[in-house]
Amino acid sequence: MVSDGTLTPEALAERAKANGVELWSLTDHDEIGGQQRAMAAARAQGMGYLTGAEISVTFLNQTVHIVGLGFDADNEDLRQGLQRTRGGRKERAMEMSDGLAKVGIKNAYEGALTYVGNPELISRTHFARFLVETGVCKETSEVFRKYLTEGKPGYVPHRWANLKDAVRWITDAGGMAVVAHPARYKFTPNEEFALFTEFKGHGGQGVEVVTGSHTAAEFVTYAGTAKEFGLAASRGSDFHSPDESHTELGSLPYLPGGLTPVWELLRDRIQ
Repeated sequence: MVSDGTLTPEALAERAKANGVELWSLTDHDEIGGQQRAMAAARAQGMGYLTGAEISVTFLNQTVHIVGLGFDADNEDLRQGLQRTRGGRKERAMEMSDGLAKVGIKNAYEGALTYVGNPELISRTHFARFLVETGVCKETSEVFRKYLTEGKPGYVPHRWANLKDAVRWITDAGGMAVVAHPARYKFTPNEEFALFTEFKGHGGQGVEVVTGSHTAAEFVTYAGTAKEFGLAASRGSDFHSPDESHTELGSLPYLPGGLTPVWELLRDRIQ
């Protein structure tokens, strides 16, 4: 992956094929630099391929992920929008480093960079790894608790793309926007209703119903959401690493009945 995964696109494609996957999409966070390699790897394995990305959005002061599928990866507005989203990470990281310096932890930004494959995607996790490695804390959970959560020296809130822009980047590039793993967000019922209402109003068309982040009961809940809002249903493993992910590629159960799968609406964009 290009963003926060540990396997290359080629290794992911091989793993997906070995597990029986027939149609695959690489959805890196805020980055589409791996799309050409992923597409070529899928073809080499005899799988269909859809372009993909997972865009970070701020909605009601929470981070929400919007997956884009089947878009033109050369679309300039999409590329520039993702570039701006990634750029915000660097600015935030430098502010985090300044906050840590005030309590005696020097050069945290430079230290965190040593753990980042793509410097534009630096995150709190990379700072946590640096503070553990240098002996400031014993484990990453201690780092977050003492330094990187709200009210602590290294905490800096971040505003990602807004929902309207993220959906527009995807749809204007010919793709489908999908709300990723909705059960992970801590919205009230009214707030979740507002999310889906606004998402649909901006042209969003899908929701992840079956995902590695959902329980069986949540499959049923978000099948209902798909029907209520007239959205297509998606399945996504949320696979980042063999050592970190809850769900193996190709191991998710089928979608509940009575739903329109996203791939049915994207057949003409499969490559």
